[in-house]
Amino acid sequence: MSAKSDPPALPIDVRVMNALAALLLGVAGLSLAGAALAWGARQPLFDIRGLHIVGDATHYNALTLRANVLTRLQGTFFTLDLALAKRAFEALPWVRQAVVQREFPNRLRVALQEHQTVAFWGDEGDGRLLNSYGEVFDANVGELDREDLPRLAGSLGQSVQVLAMYQALQPRFDRMQLGIDQLELTPRGSWRAELDSGTTLELGTGGSAEVVARVDNFLKTATQVTARYQRTPEQLASVDLRHTDGYAVRLQGVATLDSDLGKKQ
Repeated sequence: MSAKSDPPALPIDVRVMNALAALLLGVAGLSLAGAALAWGARQPLFDIRGLHIVGDATHYNALTLRANVLTRLQGTFFTLDLALAKRAFEALPWVRQAVVQREFPNRLRVALQEHQTVAFWGDEGDGRLLNSYGEVFDANVGELDREDLPRLAGSLGQSVQVLAMYQALQPRFDRMQLGIDQLELTPRGSWRAELDSGTTLELGTGGSAEVVARVDNFLKTATQVTARYQRTPEQLASVDLRHTDGYAVRLQGVATLDSDLGKKQ
């Protein structure tokens, strides 16, 4: 028996035509598949209809967010721009940060972090608030859970610094059962405070370590100094800590005091 011979090779032009036809057929198939996917992605079945809210949201719920944000979003589960959705949620007054993810087939999972208010910011009536990160934000103060927050003030870029100073000073006044109602860093770089007893304090310039040291020196002797005049620290009208070798005070109901009151012995 004779060995079988290989079939004759196709001419190169035929092979090129066959490869081109296969390529065109593949491209056409991909185009049809893409068109089908694009058509399916736009179907009402995939319109975003629900929200799954997680995180520490207390000022918002799924119902209010649906009314305030969801109605303004464009696109379906497949076509929605998540970056734009994130910005839309973060534009809400109480929202500090939002992480937005898709949940098949037509929901969004939104992790919200709200501002945790620690103080009022600026002058009385400004309506601005300060969060626990030292960031200033605007919101409806009528929605605050508490109204006994301190008022901090300074240039906008100094909010972190002012909050840090408040957090360093308040524990020291806690020991005297006094609270800081107001703390301001003036344009000249001087610190000024007012206690819940009505006492005003000129704290001087400098960083946290310097100011805290002056406050500590004052508090060590405040009870002793006021007792000389049958008064308590709560009855201090004003305190000036800007002296290098001590401090000056003015007591309620006492007309004049020695200028060296409170100086180190």
